[in-house]
Amino acid sequence: MPAPITIKDIARALSVAPSTVSRALKDSPDISKEMRQQVRAYASEHNYKPNAFAINLRSSTSNTIGVIVPQLVHHFFSCVLSGIEAAAAKAGYNILVAQSNESYEQEVKIVQTFLSARVCGIIASLAKETSDYDHYRELLANNIPIVFYDRICTELKTERVVVDDYAGSFAAVEYMIQTGCRHILFYGAAPHLEITKNRRNGYLDAMKKYRMHVDDSMMLLCDTRERAIAITPDILEQPERPDGFFAINDETAAGILYACKLMGVQVPAEVSICGFTDGVIARNTDPKLTTVEQRGEEIGRSAFDILLNKIEGGDEVKLNNKIVRTNLVVRGTTK
Repeated sequence: MPAPITIKDIARALSVAPSTVSRALKDSPDISKEMRQQVRAYASEHNYKPNAFAINLRSSTSNTIGVIVPQLVHHFFSCVLSGIEAAAAKAGYNILVAQSNESYEQEVKIVQTFLSARVCGIIASLAKETSDYDHYRELLANNIPIVFYDRICTELKTERVVVDDYAGSFAAVEYMIQTGCRHILFYGAAPHLEITKNRRNGYLDAMKKYRMHVDDSMMLLCDTRERAIAITPDILEQPERPDGFFAINDETAAGILYACKLMGVQVPAEVSICGFTDGVIARNTDPKLTTVEQRGEEIGRSAFDILLNKIEGGDEVKLNNKIVRTNLVVRGTTK
């Protein structure tokens, strides 16, 4: 006898997503009447039978997904959350939101809470302190799918949504070089984070392309406004003062700008500054920040859509990763 068809088989035959088939079979109003009829007709014609095990597995959970945010006050993460909320509401899912505050221990507690709440999936961005991933392995062992965004885990076989950190950084540093900068410093985050690696590599390759001198002393661990204000004045007093700063986020870039003002250094006449995010901070400094746009809401929507596809399509769904394109927004802190 032929093997029974699956939701994935129906989706492939009708050239739609497995999640569309799943919702059509449930008679969801989010799916057009014509598509629902087409899916049901095909399922009936090919003797489709729901997977009882999968149904029992899903019925033991809720229609709630967990979302882990490193910092709610960060404009980028609030935009991601907004995108997730909008997409979840449209699909009829609830969300539980928890903030790790960049703490590994807090992140582990959140995961345990989500396990107890029997969430059906999790969307997460790693805390800066996190370098051990056993708590996420426990989720996968309990058949709870994970989609990482922004700060991803490359050690686990999960879906991911990220911006093109490398291309965004390369474009930003290349623009600074093309507008006259010759000695650009990179302020980065924890070196084990993928976003740090990718943005640093974009910086390095842009410098290399234009044969600009770069060494380890030009790449500093600095990813907060406070830290930037603390270390930048001494750097500005060096005999070979930098004429450009590329910061891993807008908060750090704003701190560099403040330090330049304290030291009487003119921006951008003497020093150019570029950040990464394009949030509220970038639009409210004086002058306004040149920065790389991250498109947080699009990342949030994409992360939820991928998770939904995994939840409703089951284990048969292949890994589905997405890279969101960045955009350099030129404002007053560069020439």
